[in-house]
Amino acid sequence: MRQRRTNSPGSTVQLNERTEILRLKREIGLTSAVSLIAGTMIGSGIFMSPEWVLRNIGSPAGSLIIWAACGLLATFGALSYAELGTIIKESGGEYIYILRNFGSLPAFLFAYTSVIVVRPAGVAAVSLSFAEYAVAPFYPGCSSPQVVVKCTAAACILLLSLVNCLSVRLATSLMNIFTVAKLLALLVIVVGGVVLLANGQTQSFQNAFQNTRSGAGAIGIAFYQGLWSFDGWNNLNYVTEEIKKPEVNLPKAMMIAIPLVTCFYLLVNVSYFAAMSPAELLSSGAVAITWGNKVLGNWVWLISLAVALSSFGSANGTFFSGGRMCYIAAREGHMPDILSMAHVQCLTPSPALIFTSVVSLIMIIPGSFSQIVNLFSFTAWLFYGTTIAGLLYLKIKKPELPSSYKVPIIIPILFLVASIYLVLAPIIDQPQIEFLYVILFIFSGILFYFPLVRYKLHPTFLRKFTLHLQLLLEVAPTEKDVN
Repeated sequence: MRQRRTNSPGSTVQLNERTEILRLKREIGLTSAVSLIAGTMIGSGIFMSPEWVLRNIGSPAGSLIIWAACGLLATFGALSYAELGTIIKESGGEYIYILRNFGSLPAFLFAYTSVIVVRPAGVAAVSLSFAEYAVAPFYPGCSSPQVVVKCTAAACILLLSLVNCLSVRLATSLMNIFTVAKLLALLVIVVGGVVLLANGQTQSFQNAFQNTRSGAGAIGIAFYQGLWSFDGWNNLNYVTEEIKKPEVNLPKAMMIAIPLVTCFYLLVNVSYFAAMSPAELLSSGAVAITWGNKVLGNWVWLISLAVALSSFGSANGTFFSGGRMCYIAAREGHMPDILSMAHVQCLTPSPALIFTSVVSLIMIIPGSFSQIVNLFSFTAWLFYGTTIAGLLYLKIKKPELPSSYKVPIIIPILFLVASIYLVLAPIIDQPQIEFLYVILFIFSGILFYFPLVRYKLHPTFLRKFTLHLQLLLEVAPTEKDVN
């Protein structure tokens, strides 16, 4: 906290209070850190993606291998990010690591893509899946009207925006509660699977590798669908400046959350295959509901409720970190100044959160779940690989940098190889025009970078507009806290 000498003691106190207001607080402890990771990872994916993983890979055994490999890859990524987080102790995740290692233009392209596409797409996809399960009980025996589904998803986004703008503590408390609820829901499915296996329902595991596909593109798309369920393993790096003792809690939370989630995912998939044949699973529009009809009978509504709550909790975690991404990019001068400000009383980055919610609302209008997942995954893994390349650069060129945690170099190397494969394999083996659109969109950011960031050609009306928004939203610029 900075202090100035003045003739009036009162003015010094006023400056101190003001300085404290303009800095986000460290309110995320170990429990909340674990909940932020696990609570974001366990969303709609495990209740929807198994069908798509099986559809692309072709066999039950192949599906289980994909799920285990996804968990291992997420663990490798988290270990690598943990070291980055203890070297570069700033919030912002991939954005801040790319900025510090590769410079302004690559970081801007990531921020431009992430703020406008990747993070809002994640919020939109999870909100749509929440809406599907939330409204399904009101339309038994038929598909839910898309207007109702999308209006419910919009209501979910607006509620999350309100909660996250009001209080960091309220948002993290919700994450803790929903994480416990969804772990209990997964535990019900796991126990149900154990009972089925004990009763001899093992037909799906006979000739379990039959029909396995080995094409690079098929495996890549299967990974996209599986890794969607693990998305959130890197969320803690977006809020490093808000974590208590990040040098300790950052790696510890990752080592608790990700193996826990991976074990649950594998056991849940085994339970699905115990209850359903591969053909039944492929024909199921909602895998968890089909499982509930077979195993729980009249209590299947519990699964609908659990999936809805799980998706809502995951959307909360995605929204929480997505708003911080936008906020940090603006603080570094890569986004409009208003997005770098925080509410003077609630100490939340409310302009960035509101902007993220607006873009997410726009994306739910034309989007479908599977389309959003594939485009999200392709873009995300492109930048994950870039981030890990930065870590390898630091480990090789600057090994003297202080870090309380170091990962063996083979782990980020393996993660980088996997990232390159996940970006290139679908393009080479199963080219889709959507991938070209994503690449063109990323590089279109260059058109905005040079006039707005490099040469700072800001129109006068924008400054006046920013001032009016400050007064309306009661926000002010913030300071970093990397101590």
